[in-house]
Amino acid sequence: MSRFVPLIVVAALVALFLGMMLSDRNPNEIDSVLIGREAPEFSLASLDDASPALTQADLSTGKPVLVNFFASWCVPCRAEHENLMRLAGDYRVEVIGIAYKNEKDQAIGFLNELGNPFSKTGLDLDGRVGIDWGVSGVPETFLIDGDGIVRYRHWGPIVGDSLETRLLPELEALR
Repeated sequence: MSRFVPLIVVAALVALFLGMMLSDRNPNEIDSVLIGREAPEFSLASLDDASPALTQADLSTGKPVLVNFFASWCVPCRAEHENLMRLAGDYRVEVIGIAYKNEKDQAIGFLNELGNPFSKTGLDLDGRVGIDWGVSGVPETFLIDGDGIVRYRHWGPIVGDSLETRLLPELEALR
């Protein structure tokens, strides 16, 4: 009987992996524990020396706000940047940027090169604020309602049809 134990273990693992592969669940779309909760408290130095620190209070504006974690070294951040510009311009959404594990001059250069969709920006040099938000990698975008409550998390870049089919419907539900 003991000679069949390895075969049973291998068969169980194969069944588990096949079940995971055949499911329609995207393992990258991990639900955020912040949904339905107040955004974490934070205070970050602004990328603009003339502006005050970016804090949690900046998220309670009475209207929906997007918080986008980005980095100059992040290729998917470049890919989604055009849609962030559209959100800020065409859709008139307030977008707040948090430069995640990025040097200040590099983040400023990134925004100077591609344009700046952010009404306010903060510098999360050590990634501590990102950890508090549950950021697993950049880019990640959070939709905050007018009362500072996290309502939606978009993992990964806002590209392709994800703007129209996922983010905009969530945003319109709050307006």
